[in-house]
Amino acid sequence: MTPAPLTELLLSHAPPEQREALHAVSDLEALLEGLLVKGREEWPDVTLAPEKFLRHLARHLPSEGSTEDALRQLRAADLYLACACATGESQALRHFERHVLSKVASRLSTAPGVTLDEVLQVARQRLLLGVAGSPPKISEFSGRGALSGWVRIVASRIARELRSQAGRQELISDSPHALERLLSGGNPEKDLLQAHSRQALTESLQAALAELTERERALLRLHHLHGLTMDRIATMYGEPRSSIARHVAQAREKLLKLTHRELASRLKLNGQELESLLGLVQSHLDLSLHRLMD
Repeated sequence: MTPAPLTELLLSHAPPEQREALHAVSDLEALLEGLLVKGREEWPDVTLAPEKFLRHLARHLPSEGSTEDALRQLRAADLYLACACATGESQALRHFERHVLSKVASRLSTAPGVTLDEVLQVARQRLLLGVAGSPPKISEFSGRGALSGWVRIVASRIARELRSQAGRQELISDSPHALERLLSGGNPEKDLLQAHSRQALTESLQAALAELTERERALLRLHHLHGLTMDRIATMYGEPRSSIARHVAQAREKLLKLTHRELASRLKLNGQELESLLGLVQSHLDLSLHRLMD
């Protein structure tokens, strides 16, 4: 007999070793339908295809214990929201900010020298965007506990990482040869980029980035590195688009001014040469940020 639609979807995504256990679950189709109903009732304005939800669920089936018990004990609404956030669904991101991250923020304690805003900025990046090409960490949520509690654990770990200056430096550091690879070959200004100039340019950008606030770095990272639109960033932060666009522009301008100051202190160039080099930085800013903030 052909499995019912939801059961068939789950079986198609489940690991082979889990399929026998799924076949043994009583009235699996009704159980899966109930999980979807709970998610839709809790988040009625979130759009999530059943296939995506069941693919997510299949990845987190228990390797030990009763599969049926695990399915019946799932925090279905939390799993539904987490799955939708992992796909980048805009309403889900808005709900996550308002109903999960804000709750975590009110209960999170930080160490001296680490601000709550810093922790939340890094948490947003890791949970909703991923790091260094990895998928968003929220895709790891299995639904076996409250989403807010799981996010609080992630945020607490981030806070511990940021206690050291080394932890902060990881957010802005990169190989000294990054801009050499970025700006070499075919550029009319390449005669400016002798070894000492390349090193000074890299050091200047790194020093300038270090002087930005974590929020400014986060906004530049989201827009220039991850390519998020102003609308998407505004949804994540729950702020007006015009406000986000203004803050991104201000952060970018601040970065350029700081880079100009750092270059001027490091290089013995005349005004025209320095402006030409800064223009090269500005023209390649998107990629420069990608190299330095990835």
